Amino acid sequence: MKKHLIVLAAVMVVLSALAPAADDPAVKAREAERAEAAAARAKAKEARDAAKAEQKRRDAEAAAAEAARLAREKEEEAARQAAAEAEQKAKRDARYAARKDRTKKKR
Repeated sequence: MKKHLIVLAAVMVVLSALAPAADDPAVKAREAERAEAAAARAKAKEARDAAKAEQKRRDAEAAAAEAARLAREKEEEAARQAAAEAEQKAKRDARYAARKDRTKKKR
């Protein structure tokens, strides 16, 4: 059992010697690559978020314009309706006045 532990310890020493150190240029290069990739992902996410915000703003403007158009159309329809009712009333009043004149002439 002691032999196995000694061999295992020796293997671990050899493996630790083979592993790259933190100041190894290859390790630093990989870390730099990872940092660049993370920065690129963050920049892309920021661009996507900005595009989404711009789209939301445009959608809100379009919704406001549509609401204004609908309100204007409703107001115009109400004005047309009021004009039609006024015209109808004027015609009715004219008929009533004409009928009243006819009955006065008959007497």
